[in-house]
Amino acid sequence: MAQQRLRGVLSPVVTPFRKDYSPDAQRFVRHCKWLLAHGCSGLAVFGTNSEANSLSVNERIALLDSLLAADVDPSRMMPGTGCCALTDTVRLTEHAVKAGCAGVLMLPPFYYKDVSEEGLYRNFSEVVERVGDARLRIYLYHIPPVAVVGITKGLVERLLKKYPTAIAGMKDSSGDWNNTRTFLDAFAKSGFDIFPGSESFLLAGLRNGGAGCISATANVNPAAIDKLYREWQKPDADQQQEALNAVRKATGQYVMIPALKQVVAHYAGDPVWTTVRPPLTELTAAQAKKVIDDLKKLGFDMPGLAEAHAKAA
Repeated sequence: MAQQRLRGVLSPVVTPFRKDYSPDAQRFVRHCKWLLAHGCSGLAVFGTNSEANSLSVNERIALLDSLLAADVDPSRMMPGTGCCALTDTVRLTEHAVKAGCAGVLMLPPFYYKDVSEEGLYRNFSEVVERVGDARLRIYLYHIPPVAVVGITKGLVERLLKKYPTAIAGMKDSSGDWNNTRTFLDAFAKSGFDIFPGSESFLLAGLRNGGAGCISATANVNPAAIDKLYREWQKPDADQQQEALNAVRKATGQYVMIPALKQVVAHYAGDPVWTTVRPPLTELTAAQAKKVIDDLKKLGFDMPGLAEAHAKAA
């Protein structure tokens, strides 16, 4: 049977930490289950907003195993596996594939800047060859505002020619609609699935052949984002998009990761969620109040979140 591709709304799940900065697997599982129950088609665990690059390889493996042990369906997971070290990327990718994950979201090695397209091609090619598993589905992760090292159209063309099955799609977090449109125009009709990295481009992406979105704000607003994904051809689609943009603006006015964690902490009634790993810092009290106040003005809520946490506490 053909492997089912993930489409729709995926969340780069925020990672809860205890006060000693150790990952909190129980809270992580609870939030993942809440997301899947409230609109997320899938979980892009260990993405940027998961503080993935503040986690060790062993910590990522342990957290993924905690989801599997809690019966979270691996066919709804797209773990981030891209690291600076090739061997780390291979290890994480092998683990995800053997677990039955639908795909992996793979950053390019990002420490060295101004690397050539040939160098990036060799890196991704080496991962595919070393993993050596027909089930492998790689979603390339283009986020030049953070990684600086990006994914080019030429690189995608070369990888698809050599590995048409393993190279399944990409997440474009450039923040530049013109760039996303370029990739959609070039590859969307060929079965290469393109996810904008923000729900701000969800409607435009769907109108141009996109597969959904992988967005930070899906951590807190999954149902409304999923509603637009399912109703994008309805007359009120533009109004739905504007409402999503307002929530995005409220949560994105400060550093996104601590802002999202503040929102989860507030609506879960669980202050432990505000903890971020250094070098990140939590919002100030004034910033935290403004984020929540701005969301309340929009009539925002996270139904069932507090109950989901209370049941398992």
